[in-house]
Amino acid sequence: MTVVPANSVGAVRTVREPRVRSRVLRRLLRNRGAMVALGFIVLLVLVAAFGVYLPLPDPDTQVLADQHSGPTAAHLLGTDSFGRDILSRLVAATRVTMLASVQGLAVAVVLGVPLGLLAGYVGRVTDSVLSRFADGLLSLPPLIMALAILGVAGPGLTNAMIAIGIVLAPRFYRVARSAAQTVTRETYIEAVRADGCPTGRILGRHILPNASSPLLVQISFTIGFIITAEASLSFLGLGVQLPTASWGSMLRDAFAHIHEAWFPILPPAVMITVTVFAFSVLGDGLRDAFGRDSRVSR
Repeated sequence: MTVVPANSVGAVRTVREPRVRSRVLRRLLRNRGAMVALGFIVLLVLVAAFGVYLPLPDPDTQVLADQHSGPTAAHLLGTDSFGRDILSRLVAATRVTMLASVQGLAVAVVLGVPLGLLAGYVGRVTDSVLSRFADGLLSLPPLIMALAILGVAGPGLTNAMIAIGIVLAPRFYRVARSAAQTVTRETYIEAVRADGCPTGRILGRHILPNASSPLLVQISFTIGFIITAEASLSFLGLGVQLPTASWGSMLRDAFAHIHEAWFPILPPAVMITVTVFAFSVLGDGLRDAFGRDSRVSR
């Protein structure tokens, strides 16, 4: 076997990787659907970050005389069953949803990616044990598993997102493990290993960057699932607790009074649907943009 010097391999990869990234970026920019979805997601992030500065009524202020009023100049999206401004609560709920997405995603990535990289790189007994455990978690229905965890930990946004993160961690484990198994067979990994590079450095500097493409695609799809799961748990009263607004809790309140007024159910339902669709379209765009470049760079 011919061993390529580590520094030579690094030089080749340093030249090629920017070209690959540039090609992927050009493909993504040509995808109009993905760009529209990305623009909508950026708008959501801006609303979540700076929505508190918008000239809107307090989302928790109740005016019982204005119950179930339709859209007016004072309340652009009307009011709910307690006379609270729906637009204000929608903006506040956007911040909660983005925070929930970050929390759930962080738990899933922290638990799944390092173990997946380690299992794919080391293999043998470590891979076998971790993979059987991950397969066991994957065999359980996600929301049922989350409900079981919440039954032990108690309701609340943080507990709900920890539960969702634990449920989603095996998916990131499998993606990271598959990428690590592919990269481990590359010549430059053999070279750096022969050079005495420690395992942690190999995983962090050589294997993880090559796993970033499939992980980014997985992240975009996973956020949509987290948003749906958070809304479902909040609808059941196990996520965000009153009086904090979330899209799921707004749906629960509107559904409970749907015979009195049907309009309040539309804004949170539309936001959940459009946001999940946007992340799904962005994920498809990323997958198409990476294409053959999602394979390991050589």
